[in-house]
Amino acid sequence: MKLPILKYIAIATFAFFVISCNNNDDNMSEMDNQFAGVYVQKDQMGRPAVNTVFVSSASKNTFNTTVPSQQGAAFQSMFQTNLMGLSPAFANAGDKNALGLDAASFTGLLATDVLNVSLDGTTTFFDGTNVLTGRALADDVITVELLLIFGGEDFSENPTLSNDNVDANDKPFLTSFPYLASPW
Repeated sequence: MKLPILKYIAIATFAFFVISCNNNDDNMSEMDNQFAGVYVQKDQMGRPAVNTVFVSSASKNTFNTTVPSQQGAAFQSMFQTNLMGLSPAFANAGDKNALGLDAASFTGLLATDVLNVSLDGTTTFFDGTNVLTGRALADDVITVELLLIFGGEDFSENPTLSNDNVDANDKPFLTSFPYLASPW
């Protein structure tokens, strides 16, 4: 007997919200368009998985609220320590990845967690030639990151660690805005 009562409560709640909503923007005051107040950054993830993998749990909040231009100086050494402990591709002094970056240079790049965008060239995370010049929806970002972390100078080291084995989106991307397929 409780089920019918719950149905009526759910219907009444839904009806209340539908009736209460309107699309009348005529009553907006000038103050509504002022973005006054105190805003605090809570999270950032310019490059997927980088923050997740290289920032220790105790430093997450600090990293997420640090201005990107200051992240390299503040976090590069933590990133390098974590990279050296994680990747056998950087086990020896002088080891480099396919970008030609040693551990210090690579983690200096990663510690500034922003998504770069090429304004006059190809926009891609990696296409074999262009690297970190943006991100296209179909870019296999995680595999590229795994290759740069574990793949060594020519992407041949540690093959079992260098691919997420997800080769395509579950649905094709649309050819017009908003480009993302519907979630269901």
